[in-house]
Amino acid sequence: MPGWQGSAKATRSTESHKNEPQTIEMPHEFDGRKYEQASVGLQWEWGAKLIAELGLEGGERVLDLGCGDGALTLRIAGLLPRGSVLGVDASTGMIEAARSKARDNLEFRLADINEIDFDSEFDAVFSNATLHWIKDHRALLTRVRRALGDGGRLRFNFGGDGNCATFIRVVREAMTLPEYNAAFAAFEWPWYMPSVEEYSALAETSGLNSVRVWGENADRFFPDTEAMIRWIDQPSLVPFLPHLPAAQRESFRGFVIARMVAETRQAGGRCFESFRRINLAARK
Repeated sequence: MPGWQGSAKATRSTESHKNEPQTIEMPHEFDGRKYEQASVGLQWEWGAKLIAELGLEGGERVLDLGCGDGALTLRIAGLLPRGSVLGVDASTGMIEAARSKARDNLEFRLADINEIDFDSEFDAVFSNATLHWIKDHRALLTRVRRALGDGGRLRFNFGGDGNCATFIRVVREAMTLPEYNAAFAAFEWPWYMPSVEEYSALAETSGLNSVRVWGENADRFFPDTEAMIRWIDQPSLVPFLPHLPAAQRESFRGFVIARMVAETRQAGGRCFESFRRINLAARK
């Protein structure tokens, strides 16, 4: 796809206790194949709704930020017989899984969302269930605005305040246990999950037009414990396990899974978790 440029440098952003953005040179690395199995319900459900709301006519150039395994990017490409789509992700494992889906009008690229550098190249920018991994959304929206052509539109959905409340409480408890707390002494919380009010105020200063920000309660029942465990493994525990010595990772994982099963399992074997989303729609 001529003219598309992007950084191949994969970095990881972190945040302080007060959500102040920082950056360190250590990416979150995902297993793209396992993620495909874990995300088939949640990500597809949310993403299909966002894609429909883009109102694509078939000739647009689209950028998918945080394309993951590429399943939704492939769906977008199928709606663009005269257009094209570029999916970017900072995880090598995700891009390796996505590249098997590449087509003439579909490209995948290893790139850090924090460093995208496009100039008026896209008619739409799409992101589903990714941008809570990005800390500096003021800079993000500036880069996205620059990437869009005049009249271009964006549609984002990502985790907001109250998202995954049980998992966050359980993993914080695990981090404070005597056998693990030293390993997390310098740990920086991996997610930015703002309230609707906070994000509305930020987006209104972005220079974008027709800005709409709203929350969404997307609470979910996993069909069984196995489905929930797949979600815990990919992506939820990914930021935490590398901080532990290899000999402690399985016991930490086991503690989190046991507590999650105990606290979320419902009658009939389903498991409940809260999913709260921030939605953004805007135009340049």
